[in-house]
Amino acid sequence: MEAIDENQDISQTRLDSAASFKAFMLKTSTKSNLNLYDHLTQLLIKVMDNQPQNVVDVIEDLSLDVKRCLYEDQQSSLRDLPQTTAAELLAEQQRLLFSRTEDADQEDELVESPLPNVNEIGFYLEQAGVGLGREEMQRVFLALKQLVESQALLRCRLWGKILGTESSYIVAEAEYREGEGEEEQITEEAAEEEEREVKAQDNEIDLPPQSTYKPAPVVPKEAIGAGANKFVYYVCKEPGLPWVRLPSVSPAQINIARQIRKFFTGKLDSPVASYPPFPGNEANYLRAQIARISAGTQVSPQGFFQAGEEDGDEEYEAPRDCFDVNPDFEGIPVAEMAESLSTWVHHVQHILPQGRCTWVNLAVKPEVEEMEEEPDEPEPEVGPPLLSPLSQDAEMFTTPPWTSKISTTLTSQHAIAVLCSNLWPGSYAFACGNLRTYMLAGV
Repeated sequence: MEAIDENQDISQTRLDSAASFKAFMLKTSTKSNLNLYDHLTQLLIKVMDNQPQNVVDVIEDLSLDVKRCLYEDQQSSLRDLPQTTAAELLAEQQRLLFSRTEDADQEDELVESPLPNVNEIGFYLEQAGVGLGREEMQRVFLALKQLVESQALLRCRLWGKILGTESSYIVAEAEYREGEGEEEQITEEAAEEEEREVKAQDNEIDLPPQSTYKPAPVVPKEAIGAGANKFVYYVCKEPGLPWVRLPSVSPAQINIARQIRKFFTGKLDSPVASYPPFPGNEANYLRAQIARISAGTQVSPQGFFQAGEEDGDEEYEAPRDCFDVNPDFEGIPVAEMAESLSTWVHHVQHILPQGRCTWVNLAVKPEVEEMEEEPDEPEPEVGPPLLSPLSQDAEMFTTPPWTSKISTTLTSQHAIAVLCSNLWPGSYAFACGNLRTYMLAGV
């Protein structure tokens, strides 16, 4: 009797443990609202129905399938909409570049295009081993057409592409329209007038003795349409995205840009943290670097341009800033242009140490009439004349400023002359027969 009672106690204990363990497996999960008991039941039913080989090796996958089946009905009704990626948004915006109306096509046939043949330029750049690629060049061409139509530009061309840490800048160069820079000048004059009023109000307040130090006079900005501000520049991050016009550049911004080295971020409004402090944000820094690159790398075959006629005072010989296409230019052999830098010339004005293309006298004459001797006039800064040959460019630490080559020696009759700047790596120019060169900057 004692043995029977002991067996009954063991059986009862086991039943109690089984019931307790079943109750544990029936606990509902707070995350999935499922329990282990039902899951194992459905898993075993699935194993018995399918009887897969090596079931111990695929038991985890079967368990996942059981869970997935429970949510199939719910996912069909509660599935979130797929998020639109940045590439899809960009493709949607670029799709508008390829939409044209019949009226617009007829107008294009009647009106001379303000754009150069970008496809032809891309072909020659491809022969030189540089460029943006055919697909991107085509999208850039359509984006330039969109810019010309929206801004009513007279002349526009692809200046180049500048890479940034977060995004890049596609730069377009255009001519100023008549009266376009008046609004910008009025805004700057209003800001200067407001600054003078603030200083006048500060002077009316009784303040401790101030320092008699007077800083050097500020070098004035060159007029719109002249010197470093001869052209207006627009930038966009990708073809199809909005174009943003860059502000005009000042001598102070050019001089500070010469002293600092900063990566572009791709955000025009981001500050430029540097020493010396840069007077402006990344849009101003980008515009200053564009002016420096243009002044140093825009070249053409010797004789393609000739000095233009200017009306002015003959007593003051200001550096020429205009030129005309030479109608008698017959071209230079490609092999000769690939060998000699004297066959290439600069057709953009040099930027002087003052930060301007034309020097301005900042010396203030004393108003005291008793002084008999006037102070010596500062010596004007003079740069190389317009259309000066590249062979006169200074070397940089025994490195030549330019590297020239021929695109191919296998079919020399179809080759082009390629010129690469060592001062601004990424700036290239090419010439083919009597065609004008084209400079593409990709810094």
